[in-house]
Amino acid sequence: MNVTLQTAGFLLRPAQVGDAEPIARYLNDLDVSGNLARVPFPYHLADAKAWLRSRVPGLPAEETNLTIELPGEGLAGHVGFHRGPQGPIIGYWLGKPFWGRGIMTAAVTASLDWFFDATSHDTIYSGVFHFNAASLAIQRKLGFTETGRSQLLCLARNAEVEHIDTKLTRSVWKARAQ
Repeated sequence: MNVTLQTAGFLLRPAQVGDAEPIARYLNDLDVSGNLARVPFPYHLADAKAWLRSRVPGLPAEETNLTIELPGEGLAGHVGFHRGPQGPIIGYWLGKPFWGRGIMTAAVTASLDWFFDATSHDTIYSGVFHFNAASLAIQRKLGFTETGRSQLLCLARNAEVEHIDTKLTRSVWKARAQ
């Protein structure tokens, strides 16, 4: 799906070829990529270009990625959905210069509003590596609940890392908005 969402403070839009340089710059930081399962480190411009080639028009909601674009600052990060063994998974990252500004909470909120309106899925899954307290705080604030712990490969760290598994149901999400 080609989705564009306007929030009070920024735009969520499809990734574009011109995003390769800022994506590579922000993900070539172990403080960012080391919190993500599917991103290698070091992260090169060629990695960003290869990923952008996979972002073709018409992907289903479960494979949609949204670029966070701040007015006057440009690309700040991404929120994305992908298919998992239990159902759709939401993941996200934010470049370090943008941390601590409430951007990701707002971006994930807008993305989940869209996802639950655009699909019939009753549950979305996510999680964080055990050391990522900031991301876990976002998930808890938004109504995600912990479902257990697992070991998950972190490409950037080239290691299996303890992962806190979470999920959010449509009913919890919709009740939150009332």
